[in-house]
Amino acid sequence: MDKYTDLIHQTFDFPTDEFTVENNELLFNGIPLMDIIKQYGTPLKLTYLPKIGSQIQKAKRLFNESMQKLDYKGTYTYCYCTKASHFSFVMEEALKSGVHIETSSGYDMEIVKALYKKGKIDKNTYIVCNGFKRERYRHHISELINSGFVNCMPILDHLGEIDYYKEHVKTKTKVGIRLASDEEPKFEFYTSRLGVRYNDVIDLYEQQIKPDDRFELKMLHYFINTGIKDTSYYWSELSRFVHKYAEVKKVCPELDTIDIGGGFPIKTSIQADYNYQYMTEEILRTIKRICNDEGVPEPNIFTEFGIFTVGESAANIYSILDEKLQNDKELWYMIDGSFITNLPDAWALNQRWPLLAVNHWNKEYRKVQLGGMTCDSQDYYNSEMHSFQVFLPKIPKGEPLYIGFFHTGAYQEQLSGYGGIKHCLIPAPQHILIDRDEDGTLKHWQFAPEQTSESMMRILGYEV
Repeated sequence: MDKYTDLIHQTFDFPTDEFTVENNELLFNGIPLMDIIKQYGTPLKLTYLPKIGSQIQKAKRLFNESMQKLDYKGTYTYCYCTKASHFSFVMEEALKSGVHIETSSGYDMEIVKALYKKGKIDKNTYIVCNGFKRERYRHHISELINSGFVNCMPILDHLGEIDYYKEHVKTKTKVGIRLASDEEPKFEFYTSRLGVRYNDVIDLYEQQIKPDDRFELKMLHYFINTGIKDTSYYWSELSRFVHKYAEVKKVCPELDTIDIGGGFPIKTSIQADYNYQYMTEEILRTIKRICNDEGVPEPNIFTEFGIFTVGESAANIYSILDEKLQNDKELWYMIDGSFITNLPDAWALNQRWPLLAVNHWNKEYRKVQLGGMTCDSQDYYNSEMHSFQVFLPKIPKGEPLYIGFFHTGAYQEQLSGYGGIKHCLIPAPQHILIDRDEDGTLKHWQFAPEQTSESMMRILGYEV
């Protein structure tokens, strides 16, 4: 009989630091998952907070050791990208490891204020303010700067953004400029909608920033959607960005920092296949080489790791409610949840995560399709990252089978609308109803106002 445990041991180098098995039951970071299931039931999501800190320390160690090895002269600063998960328990855990913050909406700034009020950050903490900004966001940025947050740094996303700060900022402040990177060749658009065109950067500095003594250009920022990958596309975009940094540095002496965005990946299969050490060293070598060629000092480096920070800390656990053989070969295991509502990346982006049985590792395995509980035909999961199939243990008669999707800590709540939270904390719009009277006259009224920051903060676990 081919047991599930045999399949996993033959497919992967198992056990791992993260996954072990005792008495045919799975442990995740040393946590006996069956004990949690017995106490709380399913479906459930769990977050193992210590993993957040260990990921941060891993990245800091990689950059600092590589900088020392390569005699890189700049410094390294780790920012947490809040949009990966805004929850108070995530933010506070990350801040224990000495991170700074990258924001993407005006509602993020309410979180910054709440963390300052609780003493989790101070006015020296870097608040890197990214994104295309509505007035609310620009207002909060100006307010923080004027109140003494000396490292609250708006990253200019378009040419007209600085006009607002000129009108409202009363004190000297640092600013950055985001450069519009080219998208990968297979993308539908050639250039990112975010950031300032490369050709406009020096004019923006010389005409809008340099003449005003309040503003100091300290950072150039870029980000590419593919993340940090060993591809010709990534190295080409990084090189182009660093060359532009050197060009701007020659006319702007105070510029001394680049932000290379996020992009360290997490494991989407049980086995790691990403060489963090190699990529870190190559990034630093590339920056150092170009700066040496251009005759400018190496810049300080910021990163904004979001998925990497929080992704591997969480898991979603489900029960198999029943099995259904729909034809001669399609065996469905029905879960007590939904991929569309709980793990929308699986449905919308074909995202995959490590999937493991929690119990019954000593049972025979079989090929299955996993079905969610909604009535939508797209609510299924039938392939893993390492295989175009899913294998799970046979369900013993009268005994439940539990399964876990792991590394689900980033973006899932925002994309699935947990409690009303949206991606990047973009608020739900106000809703207006329109009708006609019997004589045909239009009438309209507000059904619901725009979502408030107070409602978001309550959902995310902050005091309001």
